[in-house]
Formats: sequence, C-alpha cells, structure tokens
Amino acid sequence: MNIINPPQPTIENVILKFETLKNIPQIQYVEKVIPSSLIFTINRSLILLNFITHKNNHIFYKYIIMSSSRFSTSLYLLAFAFLLQTAFGADPLFHFCSSSENFTANGPYEANLNKLAGYLYYQAPPTGFAKGALGEKPNQANGLALCRGDVSSSDCKTCVVEASSEIRKRCPKNKAAIIWYDNCLFKYTDKDFFGKIDNQNKFYMWNVKVVSEPEAFNQNTKELLSQLAKDAQADSKLYAVGQMGLGDQSTELYGLTQCTRDLSSYECKKCLDGIIGELPSCCDGKEGGRVVSGSCNFRYEIYPFVNHN
Repeated sequence: MNIINPPQPTIENVILKFETLKNIPQIQYVEKVIPSSLIFTINRSLILLNFITHKNNHIFYKYIIMSSSRFSTSLYLLAFAFLLQTAFGADPLFHFCSSSENFTANGPYEANLNKLAGYLYYQAPPTGFAKGALGEKPNQANGLALCRGDVSSSDCKTCVVEASSEIRKRCPKNKAAIIWYDNCLFKYTDKDFFGKIDNQNKFYMWNVKVVSEPEAFNQNTKELLSQLAKDAQADSKLYAVGQMGLGDQSTELYGLTQCTRDLSSYECKKCLDGIIGELPSCCDGKEGGRVVSGSCNFRYEIYPFVNHN
C-alpha cells in the first residue's frame, strides 16, 4: 500500500500558550496541535490529554497524565479540550489513505467494499477479529477488522461500525485505507495482504513525562514487552497483557502486545520484535508509549489500562 503524507487538518493549526498553567510540569507550549485530534479522558484520578504532531515526516502523539490535585489549575485547559471534543466528536487515533489508485463511484469495487464492510462489522464482534475478500480481481476488496483483546463484543461492534464509516469519509475514493481507534483497527485494500507484515502504516505515541532512571526503565520495558511478544505468539488470539514490578516495587509497569490474526504466530512474533526494536526512537525514558502498525502494536504504561471485565 503506497501511503501519502499525513493529511492536513481541515481547520487551521492552533498554537496553545498555557501561560496560566505554568505550574504543570512538561507543558509550557504545544505548537501545531490539530484540534480535531485533541481529546481527554478521566480515569479515576488521572487525566489523559492526547496531542498529535508532525515531525520529520513521522506521526507522533504526546500525552501527559496529571493527578486530580492539579484539576483546579487545569480547568482552562480542560474546558478548551471539552469544547474541541464537542465540536469535532471522538476522533480515531490516526488513519492513512493510499495514493496509488482511486475507485469509480458506484462501480464494482465500491459495491464489493460496501459488502465487505457489512461482513466485517457483523463477523468481528464475537471473536474480536474478522477478515474477508469479496469480488474478483481487479475489483476485489480485501479487508480486516481487529478489536483490542480486552474489549467487549458490544464495544467491538461499536468501534468497527464507527471505523468503517469514518474511514470512508476520510478516504472517500481510495482503494486502500486504514484507520485506528483505541478499541479497534479497520483496514481494506484491493491487494491481497493477508499473512504479510504491514510496516508501511505506522505511528508512535508517548507520554511526555520522563522517568527518573531512564536506562533501567528502558531495560525493564524492553524485557516486559519481549516476554509479552512471546506470550502473544503462543496465544490463539495473538494477544497478551502483563505487568512487572520495578526496582522500588512501589511502581508497576503494565504492557500489552497484539497482532492481527491474519498473521501466523511466527510472523506475529517477527512483527512485534520489529516494533519493540523501535522503543529508543519512540519512547526513550518515557513513562508510557505505543508503537502501532498495520499488523501489530504494543503499549506500556505505569498505570493499569486493560479492561479485566
């Protein structure tokens, strides 16, 4: 799949000057924020803010976690985030549209793609994954939907339905496209990609906070994720979660690894090993981070983020 440069936002970039929030560490200025990608959630006493930026032709997200004690000093920022969230709706993490070919409106490829989308959001929720190919070449539509391993069937369905609709709005005539949400991935193309590692579609996310002992933390993170890559390889759903105590035993490190289930267990491990090798580029010394590709992803944090229901 040939990928164009990340799409420009539909409204002007905003430079936010947090002059009233100087007591919040790590944040003084956030430049070139895409407002439609600014979201926040409140998880117990934690507030998570995501910012998407472009740097050196790569896609990066930054986020910061603040304790509830800082809530009163952050009302301005949260109010601004809430207004943006209300105005633009819940956004996906990211998406890519192919630049190779477009399809003709109301033509055979679009008809196959519409049927494929219906098939995927019907088949994916029960097991968290579905793949399919409809039609004959050169108008064959191939696609898959993957939900995060801890997501319920109902949340999986909601995410896949939203993803299949949103990607068609963002890539209306593209024969190939991919979109990620926190709960799911949705991908389609006119090419046969099943069983092949997708390294072209990829982005990074990381926490802006740096740990006090980055060298030891980096080693622990790599150790945990490498073990989870082995665990995912051995799991029928190619999914694994786990945790480990850090040196002082007062902090836990939590991790998740997952692959799309069109890959073999061997290819899953190969994919995960590849993105884990990108830890220094993505998340060196950061309290949390992710590398997300079209075939596999990992995430680590120093707080629980997996649903255990």
